Amino acid sequence: MLDDLTSLPADRPRLAVVTPQGARAPSADDAAREYKGRRIRPLDAWRAYRKLMRDKEDTVQVFEIMNALSGMATPKGYMKLTRVAGGIAFKREELSDKFRDPAWLAQFAPGTVGGAYREFMARENLSVDALARDNRAISPFIEAPHVYAWYGRRVRDIHDVWHVLTGYGRDALGETCLVSFSYAQTGNLGFGFIGAASAFRVAKGLRSIPARKAAWEAWRNGRKARWLPAVDYEKLFAEPLEAARQRLGLADPKVYLSVPAEVRARLSFQGMAPAA
Repeated sequence: MLDDLTSLPADRPRLAVVTPQGARAPSADDAAREYKGRRIRPLDAWRAYRKLMRDKEDTVQVFEIMNALSGMATPKGYMKLTRVAGGIAFKREELSDKFRDPAWLAQFAPGTVGGAYREFMARENLSVDALARDNRAISPFIEAPHVYAWYGRRVRDIHDVWHVLTGYGRDALGETCLVSFSYAQTGNLGFGFIGAASAFRVAKGLRSIPARKAAWEAWRNGRKARWLPAVDYEKLFAEPLEAARQRLGLADPKVYLSVPAEVRARLSFQGMAPAA
């Protein structure tokens, strides 16, 4: 059996584990074997990536790629968190519980990180629950009572916060840059693969777009910034956005912003969409 350092207490509030009817929910032991024994599966990642290029909103394929290429990134990330921010690792707070709560988000004034996140999620019609659902479709282990699964949920749930913090939008170039930034932050090869391949696709579709240069800048910005998985997000949400960016060492995405917003909005992984 796993010791108390890796298995979560049974009474800790968590999201419900969704499994096929009659199937046993993943246990802490199941999760330990899964996260410590993941093989790198490049062919599976490539098949999922081809599907993702047909529909960048198909986040199920993103999670398929992440699982195929993550290796030991999740256990290593959790162990780093225990060293860098032991209090956060000890509390094991579920960020999604706050991020899905309209009353909690409503307390943050415009111009704060929390206010900008609230506006971003509403404008983009995004939901932390939808992201979690797509994650579970590929990896039921993500809801297991184990610290590696909890860390995986944490990294998943802060993805859209990182959009707000970094300034990268949800257009094809913005997503390419954010996953490149995320690779620098997490060491997960899945992020690196999506970032490199997507930068190539965007640049191939429209040679005037500096996609590879923007992705490279995003990776360098991720290397220079503070390690964001260790941030106290409840405190961060109350900070003014620009002050938070400075405190966390988040550089301006100059190459990304050099592409006009109207051009970025029309970019796809197949080239430029026609003007409306």
